[in-house]
Amino acid sequence: MKVAIIGTTSWGTTLGIMLARRGIDVALWARTKEEAERLAREEENTARLPGIPFPKRLSPTSAIEKVLRGASLVILAVPSQEIRQNVRLMKGHIAEGVPILSAAKGLEMGTAKRMTQVIAEELSPEHESNICVLSGPNLSKEIAQGLPASTVIAAQDGEVAKRAQEIMASTSFRVYTNNDVVGVELGGALKNIIALAAGLSDGLGYGNNAKAALVSRGLAEISRLGVAMGANPLTFAGLAGLGDLVATCSSPLSRNRFVGQELAKGRPLAEITASMTSVAEGINTTIAARQIAREHGVEMPITEQVYRVLFKGLEVPQAMAALMERELKHELIGGQGV
Repeated sequence: MKVAIIGTTSWGTTLGIMLARRGIDVALWARTKEEAERLAREEENTARLPGIPFPKRLSPTSAIEKVLRGASLVILAVPSQEIRQNVRLMKGHIAEGVPILSAAKGLEMGTAKRMTQVIAEELSPEHESNICVLSGPNLSKEIAQGLPASTVIAAQDGEVAKRAQEIMASTSFRVYTNNDVVGVELGGALKNIIALAAGLSDGLGYGNNAKAALVSRGLAEISRLGVAMGANPLTFAGLAGLGDLVATCSSPLSRNRFVGQELAKGRPLAEITASMTSVAEGINTTIAARQIAREHGVEMPITEQVYRVLFKGLEVPQAMAALMERELKHELIGGQGV
């Protein structure tokens, strides 16, 4: 069996290492020949996952057609804003019937589309039913270290999800399936916005009560938007919703929480992102989510305040105060929902 992974991100590298440890041949695609040669020479991704050696079955290469040839599963693990251009490079090299798994957690700027929608737009129609998405509480460093974790793979076709599940699952990586592609994708993307807010709260030293409130009310607004877009509300109580939200809002490994925390300390956003080796997806996702929420008439107060801090120069204490001083309401909208 062979798995093709597009992207040398920390997550793409982690998935490659995890699969190769199980004896699966993994072809890891790097954008340039120089990067592929460096990865092969150093036998680890020193830039994004230092200290975790490559298993023998993991092979970096910059030849996209070589990576995709004979693959039983294709995993896209690049930042969400780069998905479209990478799928265009893949077009014509993927065999019919091969599952295409999105591991990116974001929404496309401008179009505000989910990653599976972007992939479907760029590939030939015969591939559409084979597109699926992986999401859950999956901090890459922990998984690369072999620590136990769980995730969920969603596809419209249950057989496609099951095929991807069987390839990805291991004794330390438990994989569930779901048919709610919209909910699983939105949970993975929108939790990054709430993680930014959790970081803002932590940076101000507001304590665990405040963060617990942000997590629970954040889940409420994620669910509101998800239901408005056709998702199953129960999905947000699962791994791709609550599970991912808890991990990302609480872990020091979370890039989005880190950005929020640094903003609260007074560092400029440009300086923070320039110091990072990986992308904090929540930044661009905040713009897209705010756009979608307005289109659907969905109230997302945390997202709105995070947007104002990121892009409108609002001081962090003022943003947090704005959330606390909102009109008093029933916890469940209309007394019936979130």
